[in-house]
Amino acid sequence: MFKIIKKNCCGLDVHKTWIFACIGITDSNDRTEYKQARFSSFSKGLLELCDWLAKYNCTDVCMESTGKYWIPVYNILEKNNLWVTLSHPKYTKPMKGNKTDRKDAKWICDLYMCGMVKPSFIPPADIRHLRDLVRYRFKLTCMITGEKNRAQNCLTVSNLKLDDVFSDVFGKSSRSIIEQILAHPGETFDVTPFVDSRCKTPIEEIQAAVDGAISPEQAVKLRQCLNHIDELEKHIETVEQEILRLSNQYSSALELIRTVPGFGNNPMTAIQVLSEIGGDMSVFPTAKHLVSWAGCCPRNDQSNKKIKSTRISRAGSYIKPLLVQVANSLILSKKYPEFTTRYRRIKARRGHKKATIALCRMILTAIWHMLSELKPYTPDGFLESRPVNESKTLTTSQALNLLKQRGYIIKDDPVAVS
Repeated sequence: MFKIIKKNCCGLDVHKTWIFACIGITDSNDRTEYKQARFSSFSKGLLELCDWLAKYNCTDVCMESTGKYWIPVYNILEKNNLWVTLSHPKYTKPMKGNKTDRKDAKWICDLYMCGMVKPSFIPPADIRHLRDLVRYRFKLTCMITGEKNRAQNCLTVSNLKLDDVFSDVFGKSSRSIIEQILAHPGETFDVTPFVDSRCKTPIEEIQAAVDGAISPEQAVKLRQCLNHIDELEKHIETVEQEILRLSNQYSSALELIRTVPGFGNNPMTAIQVLSEIGGDMSVFPTAKHLVSWAGCCPRNDQSNKKIKSTRISRAGSYIKPLLVQVANSLILSKKYPEFTTRYRRIKARRGHKKATIALCRMILTAIWHMLSELKPYTPDGFLESRPVNESKTLTTSQALNLLKQRGYIIKDDPVAVS
């Protein structure tokens, strides 16, 4: 029998159209009485749910994250001063068989009543709004990448080898050449006026690369791809302006994050991290909790002193790719030895991928301490001098014998003639 921690709480089973609620009220003799009801997922039904909870003096509510359907429920309950706990469905999944929506709500209520529900991290409303726009910007960027791939396919099919002579096919020079080809299909023209003076590729190679023919069908497809790319770039510009407006209130936290190596060049990088983890680190007791939430640490999967798996989880699907990109850029830089030294040490025995995730953990740990202590980044904590292991200390004779065993020939220093 589990100990009842919450004497008056409610469990919600959220669906698209209906919401099933179950309140568990426990008296002084540990006898629990359940009150169940069904409400519509419309705003009117959600307000009726708040009134029903107030009728039984219930302020603690627990529900599972079902798609996007939990978001409006969470927003309205939060505005009515109710304490809402959101849990991942894997932590509230009931046993198979004899399962209904009402029983699911009662099961969630029983788990929450006994303190067996693991809550999810839900940032404040302003951070949630910022996160939604940042993630939408990421989706738009992915759409641009897809359209650029389709446009590149059109050029490849038409034997226009612009990707061989330009580093960026959609740069200034290449784009002007593509516009000329679309404006005058099938005509031969001189590419010299369209090439920027800073281009390092010889004009003869560029002229040979455009010696192809584009069909009318491919021209229509390429034109639509380019128009869509331009339209998406305008959308991203508008979204970025709104993101910068929402992030102004977190300017101090953003300035601290930008002191971390790899976050100072693009201002959107720091905003993307802030939109995922928020500016209040009190929700994460330690830096390890933040790293675990982001999915940058090995899992605990051990039985009978046998480690079954050390794979990282799928958590942090938005912040983890960003951290990996920053880590890969730090690997190639020589300015930050605290990262390159750790990467080389771990890569030698664990490989590139695990070493990269280790750098991600370093970055998140530094961000947690910076936002908790309100101090800028410093590499001192990562560059601590390691004490010499006394067991590896050798005498002079032992060192000479070790060198001889490895094939070294030891000679005396030549005496200088005065």
